[in-house]
Amino acid sequence: MHIGIDGYEANIGERVGIGQYAFELLSGLARICTRHTVTVFLPSPPRPDMPAASERWKYVVAGPAKLWTVIGLPMAIKKHLVDVFFSPTHYIPRFTRVPKVMAIMDISYLKYPELFRAKDLYQLRNWTAYAVSRAAKIITISQSSKNDIIKAYRVPESRVVVTYPGFSMKNESISKTPSNYILSVGTIQPRKNYARLIEAFALFLKENKQKFSDLKLVIIGKKGWMYESILAAPAKFDVSDRVQFLDFVADSELASYYKNALCFALPSLYEGFGLPVLEAMAYKCPVVVSNVSSLPEIAGKAGIYVNPEDASDIARGLLTAVRQRNLIQGKSRVSAGMEQMKKFTWEKAARETLAVLENVGGAS
Repeated sequence: MHIGIDGYEANIGERVGIGQYAFELLSGLARICTRHTVTVFLPSPPRPDMPAASERWKYVVAGPAKLWTVIGLPMAIKKHLVDVFFSPTHYIPRFTRVPKVMAIMDISYLKYPELFRAKDLYQLRNWTAYAVSRAAKIITISQSSKNDIIKAYRVPESRVVVTYPGFSMKNESISKTPSNYILSVGTIQPRKNYARLIEAFALFLKENKQKFSDLKLVIIGKKGWMYESILAAPAKFDVSDRVQFLDFVADSELASYYKNALCFALPSLYEGFGLPVLEAMAYKCPVVVSNVSSLPEIAGKAGIYVNPEDASDIARGLLTAVRQRNLIQGKSRVSAGMEQMKKFTWEKAARETLAVLENVGGAS
């Protein structure tokens, strides 16, 4: 069988979110896919860390990058015949009759449209709807997202398959971190609920001034969109000297931030999965997460759950995590997190994705 894959999102630097998902999935497929030929289509040459080309794993570079799924990608697919095509994004190539499998991380653009720029919202709404109507199968990353997709797009349950992402942080190195801090990781954008987290952190400090006089909140993530009010929040809540925004941090350095944090907080309004939660649990860091969307599914018994709409409840969760960190309750949650993360591996995700592609492509 000849499998075609859209490698656009995987072939970027400083990968986060869907870029990281696509890269890890391609890397996993390259390791396990020995029965079939795979062609990865790109608008630019593969980066050095992409899976090595071989007799069974090939790259086709075709332009233009602009309107990739409308022009460059369909033309390349027609030239290099494939039996099934996989897009690890919300978008599938147009004007091709090849059976297609797509991936949808979440439908936050439908649940919280006000948190997106108009241009991005238009594309997500319209292009995803088009892709869903023509995809043979839809892969998603949590049962919560599956339920949302079925409800939003009225597709049969049999067309939506859950394959959980995995965990991998490589080449760990020691990085200098603050001595006393709470950590959050994710793109700086409204859905992550950072402004309310900062408000909660300010409440936490106000109620526990003497005990945590040097405590900081460290937020690691690249600027996404509509981030201005988030960056202004520390001044608004009078904690400018206590909140530190860091841009992209490499996996090798990120490990130190997880290991040394008093706790990790992700009180998002909505998450399709929440990979940083998995990373935090892997490094024995207590996790404070929202009680909505996929986060209870991912954190399991390890999570300290909070209402993402209530700053005082988030502050309560932070205090619980910090107070109980070295007590029986806290150690029990950390142990539960270490056990929970065993459910999520990229090899498993790759094997389950390959099974879907084989089914759609008609491989025996």
